[in-house]
Amino acid sequence: MNYFKNKTIWITGASSGIGEELVYALSNLNLDTKIIISARRIEELERVKKASQNQENIAILPLDLAQSDFEEKTKEAISFFGKVDILVHNGGISQRSYIKDTKMEVYRKIMEVNYFGYVGLTKAILPHFVENQNGHFVVITSVLGKLSTPMRGAYASSKHALYGFFDGLRAEFYKDNIKVSMIAPGFIRTNVAINALTATGETFAKMGKNTGEGYPADKCANQILKAIKNQKKETYVGKPFGKERLGLYVRRFFPNLFFKIATKQAPE
Repeated sequence: MNYFKNKTIWITGASSGIGEELVYALSNLNLDTKIIISARRIEELERVKKASQNQENIAILPLDLAQSDFEEKTKEAISFFGKVDILVHNGGISQRSYIKDTKMEVYRKIMEVNYFGYVGLTKAILPHFVENQNGHFVVITSVLGKLSTPMRGAYASSKHALYGFFDGLRAEFYKDNIKVSMIAPGFIRTNVAINALTATGETFAKMGKNTGEGYPADKCANQILKAIKNQKKETYVGKPFGKERLGLYVRRFFPNLFFKIATKQAPE
């Protein structure tokens, strides 16, 4: 894990789930890694920091992906430790509703956070990466960035869009030594379903079976760190033989079969 030695890593969505576990895993490496943790809830960020090792190497930076002034936030992030080497895009919201029922403001909110928030923060820090001729964008997408299923239309759309943007960025800035890793988690045991939006924008407030039986977030975080260390351009993380991984394979090589299965999948 020497890839992380003396590096500064900025993690969004660090107050819970995968982001929180990434903070713990990185702080436990004892490689003098500096970590900037961001989310909306400052009290939760403080809790995560207190539960981490090497707290002196952790800085808190409140961030709302839907409303923040990304250029100012980026200046603050750089000021903590003098640089940022890796930006982990992890913040976001999910959705549980049929396409025909979902209000347009819900589509817009999900895109604002899951897509435009990532784009805005990326554009804000990109000049810093170019100036240093070094930088690594780590984008936590989803298996639903590669396929879609019932009641996930808005969420899957936002995740699909990320691949288009970051594949283009990777090609444009390859000569500037800027790396992009697209990480697609399967079902991970977090509160993502509980916090998902319904058709009217209310909180779903339920833990689905697939998420409840999902891969532990701490193990997922370790898989992500290995992918970052190996500078993977694109990878799946989660249960090694999970049905979601099989779904990716079927969608790619047997699309007609996948579409047939998807129409019969019970919404959750």
